[in-house]
Amino acid sequence: MTDRTAPTAHPIADLFAARWSPRSYDEARAVPDAALAQVLEAARWAASCFNDQPWNYVVARRDKEAEGYAKLFACLSANNQGWAGKAPVLILAVARTTFAHNGNPNRHAGHDLGQASANLAAQAAALGLQAHQMAGFDAAKARETLAIPEGFDPLVMITLGYPGPAEALPEALASRETAPRVRRAVADFTHLGAWGANGAP
Repeated sequence: MTDRTAPTAHPIADLFAARWSPRSYDEARAVPDAALAQVLEAARWAASCFNDQPWNYVVARRDKEAEGYAKLFACLSANNQGWAGKAPVLILAVARTTFAHNGNPNRHAGHDLGQASANLAAQAAALGLQAHQMAGFDAAKARETLAIPEGFDPLVMITLGYPGPAEALPEALASRETAPRVRRAVADFTHLGAWGANGAP
């Protein structure tokens, strides 16, 4: 398989450079229970406002929670359904929108869920797995189908598994799977001391 290690401008930890978002998965390789437990444990130890830990994950393995997997898959956009069905695990990431200790709105809940999901993805990469986080799904349908209560916001769908060959994808997706990895330069998003004072340390 093509090496997808990030071409970083500065050295970073291997698990961050190794993390990427594949669309091709090896459908013959299930995610071991121990590995799934590890990626969820990494999510568990994310930072959060007031240590509120507002993240929740609906996890469905194609071979063990087949009915749940089908329900999650049905919520995906048509484009994502075109490739995500080969991933052995589908995950719906849900944020509790109020603080547990006082019931007040938590405007940081989405950020904190994002931190937990980033931990999950990095741990997956460290184990030779990869996670692909997707905005392309029907949140209202997910809420109804999975009976998610009020006060909980379905924000992201995630595939998890071992990457497969790009050639297994339709041509348009295969070219994206192997395209060079590109990010904005640090100076483009870093404002030193004041907004608009772009630069790099």
